Amino acid sequence: MAALEEGFTLSAVPLGAGPHGLLGVEQSDKTDQFLVTDGGRTVILYKVSDQKPLGSWSVKQGQVITCPAVCNFQTGEYIVVHDNKVLRIWSNEDVNLDKVFKATLSAEIYRIHSIQGTEPLVLFKEGAVRGLEALLAEPQQKIETVISDEEVIKWTKIFMVYKHPVLIFITEKHGDYFAYIQMFNSRTLSKYTLVLGQEEKSVIQGFSASVDRKFISLMTLTGSDGCIYETLIPIHPREPEKSQRVVRSLLLKTVVSGNARSGVALTVLDHDHIAVLGPPLPASKECLSIWNTKFQTLQTSRELPQGTSGQLWYYGENLFMLHGKFLTVIPYKCEVSSLAGALGKLKHSQDPGTQTVPHFVNWETSRGYGLGSQNSEQSKRILRRRKIEVSVQPSASKQLLSAIKKDSEKHIEVELCKFLAIKRTPDFHTIIGDIVLELLGRHKAEPSFYPRNSLMQLIQTHVLSYSLCPGLMEAALEKADVQMLQLCLRQFPDIPESVTCACLKIFLSISDDSLQEAEINMESVSDYSDSVQEEKMEEQTEILHNGFNPEEENCGNCDRELNEKPQDTAEETTSCPVIPKRAALLNAILHSAYSEMFLLPHLKDIPAQHVTLFLQYLYFLYLKCSENATMTLPGLHPPTLNQIMDWICLLLDANFTVVVMIPEAKRLLLSLYKFVKSQICICSELNKIEVSFRELQKLNQEKNNRELYSIEVLELF
Repeated sequence: MAALEEGFTLSAVPLGAGPHGLLGVEQSDKTDQFLVTDGGRTVILYKVSDQKPLGSWSVKQGQVITCPAVCNFQTGEYIVVHDNKVLRIWSNEDVNLDKVFKATLSAEIYRIHSIQGTEPLVLFKEGAVRGLEALLAEPQQKIETVISDEEVIKWTKIFMVYKHPVLIFITEKHGDYFAYIQMFNSRTLSKYTLVLGQEEKSVIQGFSASVDRKFISLMTLTGSDGCIYETLIPIHPREPEKSQRVVRSLLLKTVVSGNARSGVALTVLDHDHIAVLGPPLPASKECLSIWNTKFQTLQTSRELPQGTSGQLWYYGENLFMLHGKFLTVIPYKCEVSSLAGALGKLKHSQDPGTQTVPHFVNWETSRGYGLGSQNSEQSKRILRRRKIEVSVQPSASKQLLSAIKKDSEKHIEVELCKFLAIKRTPDFHTIIGDIVLELLGRHKAEPSFYPRNSLMQLIQTHVLSYSLCPGLMEAALEKADVQMLQLCLRQFPDIPESVTCACLKIFLSISDDSLQEAEINMESVSDYSDSVQEEKMEEQTEILHNGFNPEEENCGNCDRELNEKPQDTAEETTSCPVIPKRAALLNAILHSAYSEMFLLPHLKDIPAQHVTLFLQYLYFLYLKCSENATMTLPGLHPPTLNQIMDWICLLLDANFTVVVMIPEAKRLLLSLYKFVKSQICICSELNKIEVSFRELQKLNQEKNNRELYSIEVLELF
């Protein structure tokens, strides 16, 4: 069996409006993150579970991205091509693509392939393939022509076979199709002519492929008849230097309308299932369907009324496509193929509203004896007990919901404890959501009714989210309940940026006396209030700024002004500017997920004195990170260095023109300026010795050719 689950829109802005539509969706180095490349000027990094963009990068006006951006899994960097020949390489920390690494190549690129276990491979439009490192070492190297004149690459894919990359690309010339297989372990290139059968000049509208140890199974969707054909191409041909012919066979008949000229695509999901995008009938709308290729049956289908671009990608258990102008994600499930499942006749098939209770047999006691009367009675008792448990839970939830409407907070807490003690059912998260909504509804009707303890218990069930009960954090913000807000920030993955900023305002404005009375989780804070001995601070002055010495003469006027008051600086760096409980709340903000584009407007609404306090705390955290070689903070869940630096940048971007006018923030801004300047100097020096390190690396690679013992003298100029 296969099923399409409820989809969701990943992008909040229209995509595919450029001259080349949507270029691609590629996996990032993190399982849940994907690079989406628009056909114009933009690359966006999305996190699917949060349904939020994590970053966005654009090339300059007048430049056009010409192939999908990919992730280099060996370095974690991103690579994109614009204007066919220009490579750009950047990381998450970079903001402007115009200022990142650039390499201009001598030939036009068709596609960059990146896969776990090998370096990125660059496929040129003329059919040649190069490793990324070889290209970066000599960008203007001559690229040979592999395919013949008027031959055009139509599709390509990369696989890993026996831990070595194998690249396939399909070309077309005057209606004839050819397959090229590039083996990188043996450096061989094989060419095959695809024999299409009776319809020699039929147009192939979609390609997909899978691989086993001996063959690449190439699947093609033909536009003239709407059928899917399979062609088996050997990975290791007997005579690789000769062009060979391979014949296709019919796999699925008329999966889409034969008159479809666009909006058609296919992709292999597993050994027995394939996803197809296209209209099933000439007059029908486009559909997404999953077919069982083993038993040639349609498993599931979903209509897409807004139309598609005829592009389909899949990663893990998610299908990606343009539905209308927005990128849509549709999760899917494919079970192990069986005839009963393919025909929808599995025993567990049932009406959506029914629920079955599984019956388990103890095979240890019944093996060799059959299922006698004693075992039957035991099984009946187990089954009866399970039926009782299932029937008790709905009544317990109804009893709790009834108590919420009229009883006191104390009585509701007792009923809630009884309900939570019962074994969970599959609809547990839905029931919890209903309970929270009922509690919030009564709170709205009776402002004096605020069941704080019950709400805290429900949050700690780990099944709630902001979208399931948005009124929960609104009530906590209204009551300035910092403990509940901290718990929500830790538990909810989908909090909007506006709510995150509202929490930040409360955390910065609440008085120290109020915080002392609150019960705050202090896991992320450790020894922040301890002052460092003055002698130790003097010894570590040169490492506090990551290699920066504040007494250097080339620091400019700001440095001279800072050096006039060393005592103030010592006080500023040796003690935390906030009490530990406020620090724990601010750390919860640092851990929260956000999109920079949506967060910045709300940060501008924070009062300047609170922005200054937060910046002082962030700068203090950075100095604490700098005290050890690992650049980490103590504690169970402390903020990371990247989170600290990101928030410093966000606050300055949103409020710099206001903060710069505050006298209290002057010394802090000068300290940050010195830090940035020192980092630029360090990067400059590192760039100078980068060439020397490369030479050392080359020498190290040549050691295999030397004897067991040798004395080497290396001279660096």
